Amino acid sequence: MSNVALSLFRIPETRKRILSTLALLVAYRVGFQIPIPGLSTSFLRETGATSTAFGLLSAFSGGMLGSTVIFALGIMPYISASIIFSVLGKVSPQIEALQKEGASGQKKINQWTRLSVIPISLIQAVAIWFGVFKQNPTMLAPGVEAGVFQMTVVVLALMAGAILVMWISELITEYGVGNGASLIIMAGIIATMPSSLAQVIAQQEEAYNTILTLAGIWMAIVLVVVFIQKGERRVPIQYARLTRGRNVYGGQRHYLPLKVNMAGVMPIIFASALFIIPGVIFSFLGWDFLGSLFSDTDGFVYISMYLALVFAFCFFWNNLMFRPEEIADNLREHGSFIPGIRPGAKTAQYLKDVLTHITLAGAAFLAVIAVFPNFITGNIPGLQGNLAYFLGGTSVLIVVGVAMDLVDRLNAQLVMRNYDGFMKGGKPGKGAGGSGWAKK
Repeated sequence: MSNVALSLFRIPETRKRILSTLALLVAYRVGFQIPIPGLSTSFLRETGATSTAFGLLSAFSGGMLGSTVIFALGIMPYISASIIFSVLGKVSPQIEALQKEGASGQKKINQWTRLSVIPISLIQAVAIWFGVFKQNPTMLAPGVEAGVFQMTVVVLALMAGAILVMWISELITEYGVGNGASLIIMAGIIATMPSSLAQVIAQQEEAYNTILTLAGIWMAIVLVVVFIQKGERRVPIQYARLTRGRNVYGGQRHYLPLKVNMAGVMPIIFASALFIIPGVIFSFLGWDFLGSLFSDTDGFVYISMYLALVFAFCFFWNNLMFRPEEIADNLREHGSFIPGIRPGAKTAQYLKDVLTHITLAGAAFLAVIAVFPNFITGNIPGLQGNLAYFLGGTSVLIVVGVAMDLVDRLNAQLVMRNYDGFMKGGKPGKGAGGSGWAKK
């Protein structure tokens, strides 16, 4: 494994991509050291963590929502714009037609996505100002009033930071390794782990036992997440056998893989965002009782509504992104069929039933992942914020998914150069010219 990993740096193109990715991620983390003008630079050091209300969304955004740095919004506006256009691609005939045009249509959609980041970041920055900064006078620098001028400075700074993060993510996608937005989210999660872990250990009498406990929880969560992420239902697809002269084509049997966790973390993102909005509104209106229902993370009402939302959004997202009717029509047009199932409406109904069963299992898994941090937080003193969500499995779901995708991309780079890849551990091939590379 070590020899194969070193082989990545022996390939000039791959080495350049890896170094570019690391340099851009360092530049991204530098933005968290630049405070917003007019806000307290010591607030983050004094509190030691961001607001727990934004802990989960901060993990998803790769930023630090509620903090006083210019990259506080992270990649969240860009992710929000991407989700909006993904949904529009399934419900809008115009956007769907553009998606079917290929590279040219996708280029237009990407441009619209970038432009949509501006109004989305404006809305989110204004919400952060009224929901966090204006409600906490200690977050303002001494002598600074929460007036219109300061609001304008904060909103413009957050918008500029969001646009800059989007630019960095696209540079990583183009010149680096892997998807830039995913790597930024992963980097944001991992970067907060050391300080969060140190905070937990500082409040423990026996740090050694705490470290072993956290390591055991983390390993168990990783194994479960990898098992579910790799789990899939393979629907057999039989291709029709065609005869052209003396040649026979087709007749092979393939599989349509349907992942158990097809929705990823999208249902948890939707449920978390939907819970924050009513809580902020009720707190702003002074309705403390209703606001407590959306902020008491250990309460029965909160957990019940949260589970219901995760299940609802999981079914909504899968039914929106996976169209059994379209797949059935495509199979019939290409002369393919599911053995034992009639083409057309019967195939669509069969795929819909399979999707329902898979979605139920995936939704149950996501529901456990979503509420697990609520149960382990109270048992370990100091365990809160990003570390709680990381050990709960929500952030592990993101990190493991991005890590597996990154390994696949790096493995593809080795395979193109006639290496066996990470899984084989083979030696590099020999080529002409004495360079040691296999050339074709």
